Amino acid sequence: MTQSPAVRTPGPSGPVRLGERAARTLVSELARRNDPKAGLLVGATPASAVLAAAIEALLPGDRLTVVPAEGSSAAALREHVTAQGRWVADRVRVADTLAETDAAEVVIAAEPFTGTADEARVAVDGLAKHLTEGAVLSVAAPVFRTEGAAAELDRQGVLHGVRTDLVLRNSPPVRVHHLRFTAAGAALAAHLAPAYRPSSVPLTRSMHIDSNGVAAAGISLGLAALAKVTRPKSKLWLLPALAAGPVAAFFRDPERDIPEDPSAVVAAADGQVLSVQRLHDERFGDGEWLRVAVFLSVLDVHVNRAPVAGKVVDYFVADGGFVNAMKPDAEHNVAAYTVLKTDHGTVVVAQRTGLIARRIVQRAPVGALLARGERFGLIRFGSRTDVYLPAGAAEPLVGPGDKVVGGSTVIARWV
Repeated sequence: MTQSPAVRTPGPSGPVRLGERAARTLVSELARRNDPKAGLLVGATPASAVLAAAIEALLPGDRLTVVPAEGSSAAALREHVTAQGRWVADRVRVADTLAETDAAEVVIAAEPFTGTADEARVAVDGLAKHLTEGAVLSVAAPVFRTEGAAAELDRQGVLHGVRTDLVLRNSPPVRVHHLRFTAAGAALAAHLAPAYRPSSVPLTRSMHIDSNGVAAAGISLGLAALAKVTRPKSKLWLLPALAAGPVAAFFRDPERDIPEDPSAVVAAADGQVLSVQRLHDERFGDGEWLRVAVFLSVLDVHVNRAPVAGKVVDYFVADGGFVNAMKPDAEHNVAAYTVLKTDHGTVVVAQRTGLIARRIVQRAPVGALLARGERFGLIRFGSRTDVYLPAGAAEPLVGPGDKVVGGSTVIARWV
C-alpha cells in the first residue's frame, strides 16, 4: 500500500542512494537522545541503510514506527523486522501508511529528496505534521543539484535548520538537513549526546580530521602537483607536498571522553589557561561573570566544544584586531560569541582570533541544542577561547598556567 501523494517522499530521478555514512548522519538526532523517545521513519525498504542505522540507534525505552517506501511492501518490512530478533521486533512497528502513525520526537525521511521544489515543499509540510513540540525532521538531498528539491531544502534549512551536514563520502554526495519548526526547551540539551558530524573525517577509531583540514591538505597537494608539472626539473614541489601533512595535522579532531557528571563544566578547547577572573560585561546581561580564558598554540587541537549542555540563543561577531592571543590586548581581537541558555543561566563561549588565526568557524545556528562536549566549530592557526559563566553559579577548578583538554577537562562546577 502506498503513501498519500500529498506527503510522499519524492522518489529518485537517478541513482541516488544513501550509504552507511549518510544513513548515520540522517538518524543522528535519533541516536543522540538518551531519554525514551518515539521515532518515525518514512520511505524505508528492507535493504535501506537508514533503517539499519535507525534500528542500531534504538535504546531500551525507544519506539520506532516505519512506513514503507512507494512500491515497497509493508509485509516484507514486517518480515525483515521480525528477523532482527525479539528485542528489535518489540520496539519497531511497521505501519501501512503515514496516516496510521502517531507524532514523534524525531521524524526521518529514508529516501533522498530529488523531485521538484513543490514536491519537496508538500512532503516537508506533510512530514512536519507528525512532529511533536520541539521535534526534529531529518531529510537529505543531493549536493550538486541547485534547483528543485535540493534548493527547497536549502531554503527550509535557512528558515528552520538546527544543523546541516555535508556528506561527501556518498555516491552522489548529499546534504542532510535537520529541521525544527517549533521551539525546543534548553533543558532537552541535558538529555543529548554529542551529535555525529560527518564534517569530521575518521582516520582511526580515536582520531579524526576536520573537513577544513582535508580541504587545506588537498590544496597543498594540488599546488605540489602544479609545481611538478610546470617546473619538472625543480624540487620546489616538495615544499607544498611536505606541508600537506602538518597542515592536516593542525585540523586533527580526536575523540574525547566527556564527563558524565551533570555539574561539570568542561574546557571549550585544548590549551593553556591564561586567566580566571570575575568581570562585568553588559553585552551578556547584568551581573558578574566568571571568565576562563584559554590560549591555543599552533600545536594544540583547534576544534571547539560546548562547555555545557544548552540551547544556542544568540550568535554575533565583534570586530577588532589580530594581536597575539597571549597578550592582554587580545581582549579586543575579532571574536565570535555563541550564547547558550542553560538550566543554570546564560553561558557564553568566545572564539577569539590571534596573530595568525584569521578564520573562525561556527557550525551551531541559533536554535540548535548542544550537548556538553559537542563539537560546534574551530579556529584556524593559534587563537584563544573564553568561557563566561554566571559568577554566582559556578566554582572554578583551574588556574593560570594549567593545561586543559577540550571536552574532557573540568574547568568549573555548578554550585
